[in-house]
Amino acid sequence: MPLSSLIDSRRVILCVGSGGVGKTTTSAALGLAAARAGKRALCLTIDPARRLAQSLGLEELKADAQVVDPTLFRKAGLEVGGTLTVMMLNTKRTFDEIVERYASTPEARERILHNKLYHYVSTALAGTQEYMAMEKLHEVKSKGAFDLIVLDTPPTANALDFLDAPVRLIDALDSPAMRWFVQAFRSSGKLSLSLLAKSAALAIRGVGRFTGGRFLQDVAEFLTEINDLFGGFRERAREVQASLRAPDVAYVLVTSPSPMAISEALYFSDRLVDLGLKSDAFVVNRVHMPPLFRPTTPEVAEAVSRKGLRLDRASPETLMQALADEARQAELDARHLHVLDEAFAGMDRRPLRVDVKAFTDDVHDIPSLDRVARILVRPRTEDASASAQAAAL
Repeated sequence: MPLSSLIDSRRVILCVGSGGVGKTTTSAALGLAAARAGKRALCLTIDPARRLAQSLGLEELKADAQVVDPTLFRKAGLEVGGTLTVMMLNTKRTFDEIVERYASTPEARERILHNKLYHYVSTALAGTQEYMAMEKLHEVKSKGAFDLIVLDTPPTANALDFLDAPVRLIDALDSPAMRWFVQAFRSSGKLSLSLLAKSAALAIRGVGRFTGGRFLQDVAEFLTEINDLFGGFRERAREVQASLRAPDVAYVLVTSPSPMAISEALYFSDRLVDLGLKSDAFVVNRVHMPPLFRPTTPEVAEAVSRKGLRLDRASPETLMQALADEARQAELDARHLHVLDEAFAGMDRRPLRVDVKAFTDDVHDIPSLDRVARILVRPRTEDASASAQAAAL
């Protein structure tokens, strides 16, 4: 079934999958399909690949929104009634915006932004990137400037984290150890361990022997300042997490016929179920299709001669072998993909599934991206009709 139903009915599509399965291409193709349908589409990427920029005629992706020039679509022979915008996540800038929004005073804001520890927390703390991706997604969605937002997530190992990122980040910054520092610093503006229980003071002194007192002072200052953000920050995190469960959000799991990639996609699907969510669709890229017909060697030789082709070192027998290899690969892919069919057998509402065939060339420009977009949104009956026409030629 096509994914046009998701483009028509959802505000957000999250594309999730392991590395190397064509997730970035799928995200961009869905954005292009939405733009061709007259929508204002945004493709937001966390882990930008240069290939995405190149396929859209851009030199590079930036943290600021970039509207793909309509003339590029016209040059490619496409009628695009909407707009396609692309944006790369800037983790630190997004965190800075949160600080600016929730800091109690301009002075507190500046102290946080210029704290040495804040630079680490806003760029390298585990879970920060995933949370900020959800924060940016929530922010863009709330502004209402786009009809559809397609989020290109990191490979599955990290993509699994974004579901829990809001809670995990708050827990990390509001742990008992962090509250010790705030308690020891708040009354006097300096780190005073006499205010703590003996066990807590002993633990912090032990850390100080390895890190130095200046580091602990920086930690205490940072945590005390950011503690003022926790009220609004917690509330925002709850909003962000709730937005992942909204009915206008779709989860599209991208995979390939590789058994490992299918296994990861099914694992993520199970995680969604555990969280009370569901996978809405599977996109299977680089699927080898069985040949529509099996010509004989004389028929291949006659066709080569009729077309006036020069095979050089190749021969009709070589072409026949290549055709047989393709048929075997198609059979193997079908066998692997049967696992997907079995996983959802008997369900009243099975996830949509679109198979994108393996092309001989890579997706590197707008026409080749549009080729993928059309496969994602057109019905299977149209695929069959197109295949029959190709066979007739």
